[in-house]
Amino acid sequence: MEKAPRESQIIMTELVLPNDTNVFGKLMGGRLLYWMDIAAALCATKHCNAAVVTASVDNISFENPISLGNAVHIEAKLTRAFTTSMEIHLSVWGEDFLSRQRYKSNEAYYTFVALDSDRRPIPVPEIVPETEIEKNLFDGALRRRQLRLVLGGKMKPQDAEELKALFTQSRP
Repeated sequence: MEKAPRESQIIMTELVLPNDTNVFGKLMGGRLLYWMDIAAALCATKHCNAAVVTASVDNISFENPISLGNAVHIEAKLTRAFTTSMEIHLSVWGEDFLSRQRYKSNEAYYTFVALDSDRRPIPVPEIVPETEIEKNLFDGALRRRQLRLVLGGKMKPQDAEELKALFTQSRP
């Protein structure tokens, strides 16, 4: 069965409270990563209707800190489903309600694996991207996956065909 990314999309909102901040009154990175993991897990679970576990977290780019009293909006959306794993793109936005400003905080990619009741990987539904952004994220997901596998020692660099294509030119 195929699903569109919108069918499993999650938008989660949290309020930054004093216990969530560092000594500078900014949201601690670890707390944000925790919230992002929850949003991504909900998205993956909604996609495959099964228990899931985090397999990897990568490409986390922090752009702007989120201050005490601001809201945090986390959008989790599936980019691609492989055999038993799913890549989820997360976009994080801060919002200051008093000044009515909304700003990008960070983004990341999380990978989850679906498991059966015996904790063995199980197949997940395919994903069919609909928008141009979804298609671009879908196309790049295979390269990101190969990079994760190479860096994790689970794939030899010479076997990463999608990555090699980025660095080699075809000759006429």
